[in-house]
Amino acid sequence: MTEPVRFAFPAMGSECVFHLPAAHLQVASAAEAEVIRIEHRYSRYRADSVLARINRLAAAGGELEVDVETAALLDYAVACHHKSGGLFDITTGILRRAWDFSTGRSPAPGEIERWLPYVGLDKIRWARPVLSFPVAGVELDFGGIGKEYAADRAAAICAEAGVVHGLIDLGGDIRVIGPRPDGSPWVVQICDPRSPGNFIGTVALAGGGLATSGDYARCIVIDGVRHGHILHPHTGWPVRGLAGVSIVADTCLLAGSVATIAMLKGPAGVAWLAELGVRCLWADTTGGCGGTEAGPGRA
Repeated sequence: MTEPVRFAFPAMGSECVFHLPAAHLQVASAAEAEVIRIEHRYSRYRADSVLARINRLAAAGGELEVDVETAALLDYAVACHHKSGGLFDITTGILRRAWDFSTGRSPAPGEIERWLPYVGLDKIRWARPVLSFPVAGVELDFGGIGKEYAADRAAAICAEAGVVHGLIDLGGDIRVIGPRPDGSPWVVQICDPRSPGNFIGTVALAGGGLATSGDYARCIVIDGVRHGHILHPHTGWPVRGLAGVSIVADTCLLAGSVATIAMLKGPAGVAWLAELGVRCLWADTTGGCGGTEAGPGRA
């Protein structure tokens, strides 16, 4: 049985890799183009993105009608907000003006408090297809769902072209299109967030999505304490308790949002995951780990 071919490209601040049968490599270009399209539409770093247009209007407290794709993402973000008790919040991006994880700069005194009044999904009004901003200055950030959505869309492009054995990996956000060509599952190792080069377990996938959220990829160390990039919408500070959470779900988008919500819940996230009954692996900030997946790692 022919092994899948590795097709790699940079996008969304990550190395992206498609593992596809050689006979289907042409579709890889179309799937890559879809990932790039989504990045260009929803990147907060591009002045010409749909998100940038929304936020320019938000700065003035205006309103606009959004397209069907953006409306669907807003619907999903609002649903996650409700399901998480208000923890999953796409307005927290403005807090990055206080936290600069690219340079490691910690907030100056009073800087978090300056931006907190602009955080909260209750400060926008969403009545599909009209999005309005009664509180001028609020910003939206699709960083918590954009890459996962792109992984699902790339997989859909491949599946529509006849791919039945493939794996889409956008910097660790994964969507699987059927098992490997020999019928065996794809096996993904989950890194140990406190021990680079080691892993806490493995996940076997024949379909669906896998996403990981944690405090190790982008972080700031203050007085010996690691602070990750996932910010609590009520305090403006990085969440504490869990170091990393990996979730398996029907889609990468769902896996990613569940992983993020678990991180936002802190130590209570472990019990919440158990209540949901999802396939998962987690590691906390004290060195403990667990989950439902077996493997040769610490789990």
